[in-house]
Amino acid sequence: MSELHDPAGNTPQGAPPGRSATHIALRTAFILLAFTLAFTALMASVHYLTAPRVAASAQTEKLRLIAVVLAPTIYNNHLLNDAITLPPTGALGTTENTLLYRARKNNQPAALVFEAVAPDGYAGKINLLLAVAHTGELLALRVTQHKETPGLGDYIDPKKDRNKTRPWINQFDHLGFDRVPVEKWRVKKDGGHFDQMAGATISARAVANASGRALAWANQHREALFALPPKAQYPNTEALTEVPPEKPGVIHE
Repeated sequence: MSELHDPAGNTPQGAPPGRSATHIALRTAFILLAFTLAFTALMASVHYLTAPRVAASAQTEKLRLIAVVLAPTIYNNHLLNDAITLPPTGALGTTENTLLYRARKNNQPAALVFEAVAPDGYAGKINLLLAVAHTGELLALRVTQHKETPGLGDYIDPKKDRNKTRPWINQFDHLGFDRVPVEKWRVKKDGGHFDQMAGATISARAVANASGRALAWANQHREALFALPPKAQYPNTEALTEVPPEKPGVIHE
């Protein structure tokens, strides 16, 4: 028997009304929206509550790293707030902006803390952190990142150096060009002042040469570096010229 149609155009009994499907879709969308808003509010609250703790932890870590090259007794200003931005600088081997911190004692310049890069390590770039006193001497130097050969060239990092009594890197402490002339600021194998490990000269050479360039740069620019207001950008006064890395051989030379 054929289906009878309601002349008024009503939906036959048993067919789902279109209004019900729309209602379900709207309710689902509302639930999803409410969940999204609640989750966003929760994450914002967590961030708001933990952001000061995270920031404080980051500052503590920065100060811990800086304290390796700069004794806290040398300065009494808020070091992390007295920083300026350095552009990529050829003498420092940097290819991106870095921060330089100004240490002051009783408002008088005390030291500069900044990064440099030795581009010609045996296995690539060697990142350095230096503290240079306002008097011109290198207070201390540390390797912060490298890929030098484990057990051979990695002695440039005091954590890997087997000589725990007097790590290799400590021979740079408290030296300036008044005690080691710039032409002697190189490893002994190259006619310079600094020792190197037999069979692992390239790593030591890279650190010695890079630290000498960085020390000369700091001494040349220190008055201008201290004169800038905090958070200022130091002008890019030189073109970036990277030192080409030496090609690695079978062993370190």
